[in-house]
Amino acid sequence: MAQAGPSYDKERSERALKMALAGIVGQVGCLTLVIIAVALGLGLWLDSQFQTKPLFALALVLASVPVTLYLMVRVVLSIAPKIQMNADQAVRRKGEKETDVDRDS
Repeated sequence: MAQAGPSYDKERSERALKMALAGIVGQVGCLTLVIIAVALGLGLWLDSQFQTKPLFALALVLASVPVTLYLMVRVVLSIAPKIQMNADQAVRRKGEKETDVDRDS
């Protein structure tokens, strides 16, 4: 039996928001991992080519930190308006349903 009412809609919208935020966290985590792994791999390869054992690996991993932070902010800022827009649409739909119920009463 399906639940109805404002509490069910609120729980559903909160659940959708939590899932969206979990998706963002996962995306940012994977992006971070890929960037640091590429920097480390490239640094180790350059170190082996030029026989400068920790120099390039350390430099590229350290240089990847600000790049990663910048890309994290860009990803979050690009996705946040979409989440906000979806939340606003859900609130509008909820308001329309409530006014329809009031008219029918």
